[in-house]
Amino acid sequence: MVAAKRPKNTASIIATADPATALAALCPDLEQWPQRWRFDDSDLPFGQQLVAYFTPFLLDLIAQRYARKTLARHRDHLWLLGGDIIRRRQEEPTLRRQSVAQVVLQLIDDEGGPLLWPSLTEEEQVAFDATCRKLYKFLAAGSER
Repeated sequence: MVAAKRPKNTASIIATADPATALAALCPDLEQWPQRWRFDDSDLPFGQQLVAYFTPFLLDLIAQRYARKTLARHRDHLWLLGGDIIRRRQEEPTLRRQSVAQVVLQLIDDEGGPLLWPSLTEEEQVAFDATCRKLYKFLAAGSER
């Protein structure tokens, strides 16, 4: 799964905009992610919940004022993680009975994320794992608040 191309002028929008505008600049297709991840229509509600679950993390990344390329890399890794979660729910019926939080926390931890299929290069997997670790730390910090 490949995320859509983004406009090159998003750096200035993200750096100066309110959070909603910055999120729209970083992820103009965020609301379409569930549709693109789905295997069938039954995946859509879970995909929408997954986007809602990822959104505070995306907003936090924006608030930290990472470089546009760094934000784009994390966004693309979340896209991959979401697609992998939907695929796993199709293949593992036990995951269908679990909440978004339960499924995400089964697949990511302080060491990284799942091995993706089709497999990534070692370098790509290392970068993906970095995003998953960052997401895990964000979620863990949120549960402590």
